[in-house]
Amino acid sequence: MGPKAESILLSIPLAFAITAQGAEKAEQPVEKPNILLILADDLGYEKLGCYGGLGTSTPNLDKMAEKGTLFTRTYTSPVCTPSRMSLYTGNYTPRHQYTKVLPIHLGSKEVVDFENRFPTYAQSLREAGYQTSVTGKWQLGALEFYPVHCKSAGFDSWCVWQIWKDNHKTVRYWGPTLNRDGQIMAATEKDFGPDMLTDYVIDRMKAAKKAGKPFLIHHNMMLPHDPIIKTPDDVKTGQDASLDHMISYLDKQVGILLRTLDELELADQTIVFFMGDNGTFAEQPRKTVRGEVTGGKFHLNDGGSHVPFIAYAPGRVPANSKVDDLIDFADFFPTICELAGASIPAHANPDGISFVKPLTGKGAGERQWVTSGINNDFFIFDGEWRLHAVDNRLVDCRQLPKEKTEVPDSEEAEKARKKLAPIVERLKQLSVK
Repeated sequence: MGPKAESILLSIPLAFAITAQGAEKAEQPVEKPNILLILADDLGYEKLGCYGGLGTSTPNLDKMAEKGTLFTRTYTSPVCTPSRMSLYTGNYTPRHQYTKVLPIHLGSKEVVDFENRFPTYAQSLREAGYQTSVTGKWQLGALEFYPVHCKSAGFDSWCVWQIWKDNHKTVRYWGPTLNRDGQIMAATEKDFGPDMLTDYVIDRMKAAKKAGKPFLIHHNMMLPHDPIIKTPDDVKTGQDASLDHMISYLDKQVGILLRTLDELELADQTIVFFMGDNGTFAEQPRKTVRGEVTGGKFHLNDGGSHVPFIAYAPGRVPANSKVDDLIDFADFFPTICELAGASIPAHANPDGISFVKPLTGKGAGERQWVTSGINNDFFIFDGEWRLHAVDNRLVDCRQLPKEKTEVPDSEEAEKARKKLAPIVERLKQLSVK
């Protein structure tokens, strides 16, 4: 690779942050689409049938993939806080520096400053006239101490699990503690948190339609995060609790939301994204048609960072399509803003690259590598090779899900290291702290 080509490779994702600093509006679409972003909690790509997963029933998501576009190579960080920070802010982990789980479950008063330091895509869409809502797990600031934290992040309405209340950790599933717009919702031990969230999402769809405004709903599903519990379907059938059953119930909830869009005659006005926030939390390898997936949540490898991403939007997103372009979680910020015709403020400084072209079937994406980080380490992955920042370890990923962690010296390995090492060094210099 010549110096010029190498320079282009290095500059693409980082240069986008420079061009995005101007508050230029994306080309205004004819009609602002509704955006429903569904984020599963602890779900790697390998657990879905449409990705070749074996042993788990996911008929609604499989059908969503048939009617929409399945992205095969979407990557994020292997645990919730860094992953969600990259999603909300468009920043890589070396920039936002939230690389560990924020200990909200322990009553920490640490909080992400969305108003002054970390602009979000939700703030941009709110400014563009969207009704903005968020659900589910909110662990970037304790509502016990910061009761309007969701609003500061750009969401005018919320129905989220208040993890910490009255000096105790609460629960998310049966008899949950859910905070809706500042009030704790009444719930008994017979009320199931994920069902309550689904009802809220439907309420917000109806409210936006009635108001004649486009909606953004960032639906943080609480499933299938541990503890492993019986779902309402398990209770009805007398089955034992299991991770697979929790994933199947998650799939059922997605199906309800997609059918509701049809019933409300909003399907052709709405873009639906479904993703996982990090790899599956499971000790045992998971079987797929391509082989076993090892590692998962907390692991800085493919199993921990490779997540499902399905896009569905009749008339906007191609049906029965697969896209192999690399997608980084930081890319959702500029993509969503472009879709909505929303401005990116000068101080946002997102690292992400819009993938509107591959999303709409109008061309290939520009991204040539993705990154993932946890604790004090991160990696760069170009689709074939992965280079880790802390120990300079090179991993051969050309036969995924199998990884070769002990790479012998070769011309190919040397070429990969030479390409990726300068990118790692540049990312080490990023920081907003």
